[in-house]
Amino acid sequence: MHRKNKHTSQKTTLIWFTSLVLAGLSGSVAASGFALIEQNTSGLGNAYAGGAAVAEDASTIFFNPAGMSRLSGKQIVFAAHAIQPSAKFIDSASVPASPAAIHPTLSMAGDAGSWQFVPNGYFIMEINPQMRFGLGVSAPFGLKTEYPAGWVGRFQALTSSMKTVNVNPSLSYRVNENFSMGVGVNYQRITADLSNAVNLGAAEGMTTVSGKDSAWGYNLGGLYEINNSTRIGVAYRSSLKYQLNGTALVTNAAGAALPTYPTGVTADLKTPDTLSISLFSKLDAHWDVMADVSRTGWNKFSELRIIKNTGALLGVTPQNWSNTWRTAVGGNYHFNERWTARGGVAHDQSPVSDAFRTARIPDNSRTWLSAGGQYKPSKDVAFDFGYAHLFVNNARISNNTGAAGTPSIATVGNLVGVYNNRVNILSVQYTQSF
Repeated sequence: MHRKNKHTSQKTTLIWFTSLVLAGLSGSVAASGFALIEQNTSGLGNAYAGGAAVAEDASTIFFNPAGMSRLSGKQIVFAAHAIQPSAKFIDSASVPASPAAIHPTLSMAGDAGSWQFVPNGYFIMEINPQMRFGLGVSAPFGLKTEYPAGWVGRFQALTSSMKTVNVNPSLSYRVNENFSMGVGVNYQRITADLSNAVNLGAAEGMTTVSGKDSAWGYNLGGLYEINNSTRIGVAYRSSLKYQLNGTALVTNAAGAALPTYPTGVTADLKTPDTLSISLFSKLDAHWDVMADVSRTGWNKFSELRIIKNTGALLGVTPQNWSNTWRTAVGGNYHFNERWTARGGVAHDQSPVSDAFRTARIPDNSRTWLSAGGQYKPSKDVAFDFGYAHLFVNNARISNNTGAAGTPSIATVGNLVGVYNNRVNILSVQYTQSF
């Protein structure tokens, strides 16, 4: 009877895990660009240093599937992150669209960021002594910026939202006592919504574009254990290619749709690929240290081009993003078998240059300062918690590019100023082994 109740409880926990993760995934920028590195809490306290080598729990499915070889039995992980990006625009010499008497600046930009909730979860099981199976559900990319209706840059951006859901079944295989390898398949669903004001000359309207698509990708990893204390991990996540299909709605000042615009649109989008090399070493009974370096291929995001179903161009925004590097170091201190403290720092380059920064993603390079810990009330249960503050460099902007992709101060104005950005992240995680 006890065994049956335990099995039922485990099955119920797995159902709740999957339902909550799928229901709650949302978007918010925390890593550079529109990537989300917040894929567990156990790594947040270390600023995600050593992510491809730590392999502490089932979240290694995302960071390096080869790390599953270090885990036994079955394990479930559920993590939840409250992310608060802040993007405050400080105007210096912006010029409103023409005629200025009809299109004045009615409000300040305020803070384009807001609190967002991002969950993720993982399940792993041992197939045999050499092989493990895992399933991860997460949000690798996300974005949310929102401005008040009357701000000076409204003809360039009002709301920008991107959400992803990624389902990642994975396998690992232990080749020998030192080397393991892993592979995963990624099915990812994306939805995007963009809006901005439209200059109709004697009045203002609104353009709202919505689209969605799904794509397939893969992730690979290798883990080499030099000895019982030190290991090196290498992991790669592929790019995904989307062709978003959706609608474009243009309305006048009264909110009535303008019938001259077709509603069907498409837009191509490539997400970046990522390569990470990580190190983890246990120095003694109390101290662990970890470090890594990651390269992200953001140069695939050269422009945002929206095409009508007729083949005509609706809008294009040059991006010209550059590839980036992220470096991180961290450490753990184990007080005893139950309590562990974590710390870490990281530097995350931005793919966005001053010349091509837009109000939709006013991104810049950032420095992470993270702290966290773990409490294990028993050998089968762990609670992780973490906090990170991201010091983001001020992001200067001078943009007069409209929907047609060409400069036009008369049509969209000239947005000139600086963004004062920062990010706060609070995170908790529950791990259950059985």
